[in-house]
Amino acid sequence: MPVEFLTDEQAARYAAFRGTPARSELERFFFLDDADRELVESKRRSRNRLGFAAQLTTVRYLGVFLDDPTDIPVEVAEYLAEQLGIEDVAALKAYGERENTRLDHVRELRRLLEYREFAEVEPEVRAWVDARAWTTGEGPKALFDAAVGWLRERRVLLPGVTTLARLVASVREAANQRLWDTLHGLLNTGQRAVLDDLLTVPAGQRVSELDRLRRGPVRVSGPQMKAALERAEEIAALGMGEVDVAGVPPRRLAELSRYGVDGKASLLRRHGDSRRLATLLATAVYLTTRAVDDALDLLEVLVATRLLARAERDTAKEKLRTLPKVERAGAKLAVALQVVFDTTAEQVDTDTGEVTEPKVATLAAMWEEIEAVVTRDELAAAIAAMFELAPPLDSDADEAWRRVLVTRFATVRPFLKLLVKVVDFGATPEGAAVVKALKSLPELMGRKKVSQAEIDTELLSGSWKRLVLAAPHLEPGEVDWKAYTFCVLEQTHRLLRRKEVFAKNSSKWGDPRAKLLAGEAWEAAKPTVLASLGLPETAGEHLAARAALLDGTYREVASRVPANAQIVFDDDGRLHFAALEPEPEPASLLELRAQVNSMLPRVDLPEVLLEVFSWTGADQAFTSVTGGEARLRDLHVTIAALLVAHGCNVGYTPVIGGPDALKYGRLSHVDQTYLRLETYRQANAALIAAQASIPLAQAWGGGLVASVDGMRFVVPVPSVYARPNPKYFGVSTGGGRRAGATWLNLINDQAAGLGGKVVAGTPRDSLYVLDVLYDRDGGRRPEVIVTDTASYSDIVFGLLTLAGFTYAPQLADLPDQKMWRIDRTADYGPFQDAARGRVDLARIERHWEDVLRIVGSIHTGAVRAYDVIRMLSRDGRPTQLGDAIAHYGRIAKTLHILRLADEPSYRRQIKTQANLQEGRHALARKIFHGRAGQLYQNYQDGMEDQIGALGLVLNALVLFNTRYMDAALAQLRADGVEVRDQDVARLSPFVRHHVNMLGRYSFQLPELPGGLRPLRDPGTDQHH
Repeated sequence: MPVEFLTDEQAARYAAFRGTPARSELERFFFLDDADRELVESKRRSRNRLGFAAQLTTVRYLGVFLDDPTDIPVEVAEYLAEQLGIEDVAALKAYGERENTRLDHVRELRRLLEYREFAEVEPEVRAWVDARAWTTGEGPKALFDAAVGWLRERRVLLPGVTTLARLVASVREAANQRLWDTLHGLLNTGQRAVLDDLLTVPAGQRVSELDRLRRGPVRVSGPQMKAALERAEEIAALGMGEVDVAGVPPRRLAELSRYGVDGKASLLRRHGDSRRLATLLATAVYLTTRAVDDALDLLEVLVATRLLARAERDTAKEKLRTLPKVERAGAKLAVALQVVFDTTAEQVDTDTGEVTEPKVATLAAMWEEIEAVVTRDELAAAIAAMFELAPPLDSDADEAWRRVLVTRFATVRPFLKLLVKVVDFGATPEGAAVVKALKSLPELMGRKKVSQAEIDTELLSGSWKRLVLAAPHLEPGEVDWKAYTFCVLEQTHRLLRRKEVFAKNSSKWGDPRAKLLAGEAWEAAKPTVLASLGLPETAGEHLAARAALLDGTYREVASRVPANAQIVFDDDGRLHFAALEPEPEPASLLELRAQVNSMLPRVDLPEVLLEVFSWTGADQAFTSVTGGEARLRDLHVTIAALLVAHGCNVGYTPVIGGPDALKYGRLSHVDQTYLRLETYRQANAALIAAQASIPLAQAWGGGLVASVDGMRFVVPVPSVYARPNPKYFGVSTGGGRRAGATWLNLINDQAAGLGGKVVAGTPRDSLYVLDVLYDRDGGRRPEVIVTDTASYSDIVFGLLTLAGFTYAPQLADLPDQKMWRIDRTADYGPFQDAARGRVDLARIERHWEDVLRIVGSIHTGAVRAYDVIRMLSRDGRPTQLGDAIAHYGRIAKTLHILRLADEPSYRRQIKTQANLQEGRHALARKIFHGRAGQLYQNYQDGMEDQIGALGLVLNALVLFNTRYMDAALAQLRADGVEVRDQDVARLSPFVRHHVNMLGRYSFQLPELPGGLRPLRDPGTDQHH
């Protein structure tokens, strides 16, 4: 094959049938509409009608007229014959007997359907491929497939495979060269020298300057924070952030920078000038903002876990330690005070009402009574202890840990001056005062005396006022500048997370408001966004319709409450659900499950991957990060080995073998060059599409219901991208809190993983649900979204509903959920007390334009939903715009609760989807079994790459199981076994008894003449 990016098998499958088309493809390409039938019926004989129909539909499907139109899958011929009422499909064989008839039909179809020759449109194709290659940087196989699709859509007959492959390869190479030349041309001589210096290894060092600078921080400490800021300062000093790269597509720039960040310096040095310097420029531009991102990531976790949380824990421990002293002192004081009350108050006889004088009349007599139970010395000691151990009366709950925090100044001293120098902080009006104070801190540090006039006393809230202004060692008019520093840092940290403070020279921590669509950009995008989401430009009629729907649903559900045994209302009018009874498993289901599982062929995990690759071509998604063509024999074997190494968390050792494809050097090269998050996602898209076409998967669902849930991983290595949580990650043997990360993954009702996201620690899922939904790898856009209770909030309800999703979270605390109404005067019967909240439609309408702009910006990808949700809340309270979105969400939330109350099947659907997610997580744990299932990655990129491998292996195994289970069902039916549809729908693809995931593995894919391995006999032993 002259063009190396296509294998011989791929070339053979070009413009040819690859087995039987899926049912969906038959219905799309081979269905004969009225116009088609009119053309076909003009032919006299049945053989000509069937042959003409085959020509008509085949060119639509393949893009070419077949030399032998009778050489089509029998299922296609039968589908066409059935539509034409032709009983004898064998009539098609006679169509090819007269060559002139076929050629006449081809000429007629070309004329009627207006098909063109490739030569007529070659310049147009070349321009289209060039534009796509320039903007996307896709691999040659992806460009080739896209070009085939483009030609088919425009009714251009496909050229020979070599012709099209050469065109794609040459145009792509030219686009790459233009990219390198463009970036190279932006640099002056001095900048080129600066970039080339990055590849040098300084004397006495083991790594190049590039290797050193691209390593971000991993440990959480003050010195590491200083080092992270110094790194950001050093990268900024290269000056590459000032080079105007706006003329280069962002995706191409990101692709080049990924190569520069991951590739070896020695490999970069071997490239020509334009490519080498273009890659280094893209890398330096990326690192300029990434280094600031890394520093602020570290600041966030340092303040949250090493300063604030640790101060609170230490304070709590100290309280526990001193509690016995406080209790003893308090008891003595209480006894003394009781004596005072008993002896100095008038005595009242409760029977007669007679009042007598107090027991004592003098102070000395009172002291005699007191000292009879507690001595004066004991009381003095108790008072001293209480003054020492208990906070002042006017103290707040935070003063104790804040006082401890001030003693930790040594942690922040190393980096404070550098922080305000390196990070270009900006703020909204609410955060402006804090940023101004932050920038003034270096002027105060180290001075013996700082006056009140030199600080912003308006920032001193609660106990900070006492700690800053009234510390015991201060002279009048002075302030404790260390306490003031922590006061400002605490507020900076809080406002950074809320996006009221941001970094102008950062990507992750930048201003989300600046990314929102506005002005001409919003006006241009608005019509498309509104049409896509089905939202009106003005809110009036839309909100009236939502109000009518809510009112009608209340009344309809209320009317059925007397007959609804699933719900009850308590004395306070709160709604309760009866527990859902587990669905019984009939004997037919148990028998079918056992039969199907026993028929699955036994395989090693790598064989699963290799076989799935042979079905789907998913391995072709793994293209070189260098942009070059793949020149490695048996690359798919190496990729399968690496997926096992990473997905099973076992490393290279178990997959290293004798063949070249399994040698260490080859594994290491392919790992660095071909495996990355982008290629994982492209490969996953192929698996998702293959899964959806299998009848068994369609029996499980239509792909329109999906769930998002988190799977937790302990991260035992130092990492800025892990967070402690004793509940999920536990504590180490030394007593320290272990840190971890969460894989939020999206799975549809066909058991396919549509995508996911790795986040630090265990944040609320609700912050990320929309981002996971919009950033999925493939599959149909789901309509119903199931989550657990942790993913719920009114704002998220509003945003998801506005984005066109039906949000269906599980509500574990249902009785405490407030239901909402719009009409205060309406009588909703049994829901009258539960519906105690009121939705303010006027508030929604006032903010409608901004609401649309927010959801439009998320929908178009202009801004992350995570940043928007943070922006819409302030310390747990919504902003005015956030409140408007929350009010809109409360309508959908109440409709959701009413549906839960009215439809047990809806509750069961949610529970079924949640159980499906749990089953997938259980299988993922079995796959990711190495190193005790812990994630040994320091950096977020590494975490995402390894979890990307796990997700891909998981989807491959589920696809393998689904296809073989489908084949087993077909075999059982063919053998006359009764197979009930309701039992089929309850089978699970998460079985694993037949797959070897341990030890050393087989990478031998047997010959599969029928496309599949032979099934085992039903009823045989299911275990190894």
